[in-house]
Amino acid sequence: MKTSDFGYDLPLELIAQSPTERRDESRLLIVNGVGDVDDSHFYNLPNYLRPGDTLVLNNTKVMPARLIGAKEGMQKPVEVLLLKRINTTDWQCLVNPGRRLRPGCHIEFIKDELSAEILDYSDDGSRIVHFNFTGVWEEILDRAGTMPLPPYIHKKLEDQNRYQTVYAKENGSAAAPTAGLHFTKELLKKLADMDILPVYLTLHVGLGTFRPVKVENVEEHHMHTEYYVMPADTAKIINERRAKGGRVIAVGTTSCRVLETVASEDGHIEAQHGNTSIFIYPGFKFKIVDAMITNFHLPESTLMMLVSALAGKEEIFSAYDHAIKEKYRFYSFGDAMLIHRKGIGAFRVEEKK
Repeated sequence: MKTSDFGYDLPLELIAQSPTERRDESRLLIVNGVGDVDDSHFYNLPNYLRPGDTLVLNNTKVMPARLIGAKEGMQKPVEVLLLKRINTTDWQCLVNPGRRLRPGCHIEFIKDELSAEILDYSDDGSRIVHFNFTGVWEEILDRAGTMPLPPYIHKKLEDQNRYQTVYAKENGSAAAPTAGLHFTKELLKKLADMDILPVYLTLHVGLGTFRPVKVENVEEHHMHTEYYVMPADTAKIINERRAKGGRVIAVGTTSCRVLETVASEDGHIEAQHGNTSIFIYPGFKFKIVDAMITNFHLPESTLMMLVSALAGKEEIFSAYDHAIKEKYRFYSFGDAMLIHRKGIGAFRVEEKK
């Protein structure tokens, strides 16, 4: 299986540079099969689901993880991007310019309040960085850091909360679980009132999710690790509702990866936490996820491979062709799809007028 098998051409003007005015006004593409799609909007999502379904959402919160500082002897500012916390003072980070920021380098962000020293290289080329700070780390980070928007977004985000889900709670991500950005509190309540129950887990998103696959053969790709938490109450609800025939619908690839990490062969899950490096690509045997709400992903990415594994590669690429033709908005601030696992019933409910 070749990485190039998951590529496609996207007109640059379809890369969304800002979110829709209202979160749930984004478009929603219902994918039932090759050439079998419905064009809808996200606020119509309840019309395509049924009582007993369980929506599994990732409640991670994006950190203001981008820090701009100064290195002695350098005129240009340097950038440090927080990826993963190691302990109370040390983080795995991306740095720029990488050639000039080697172990032993000192960086100042806020005089007498926040500075850093680069300790070592990580196996993937990132850095281990030790931070010196005075005060409460989270408060300092809120002042010194900015939201780490993806590099394909060039427009300034006026409202930083639009890169957070409305249910974001657990601080720790370097990027947003973007499939959840479409939900409003009102929509979540409407779903719950219909017995389409939202439940929550946590996976702290690292930038490894978005790094390109550099190997020719998909099977040789080394997947990054990310920290997750499957709470006891979430596991209990999913098990009970699934036993009654309810569908498990992952909101985003992050929720999908946690669910398939923790599920036993028969689909039962238990409360747990840890690190996952699960890599889902065509041929993967899903144990628990029946369907997924997801945004449109970058070509040749592990996320394209994941959705192709769930719904079928031909089905996904047919849907992408349709989305491009109909000028859907792509990537983090773009539109969404509702897809189902092959063999699971299609989403045939008619929209209510």
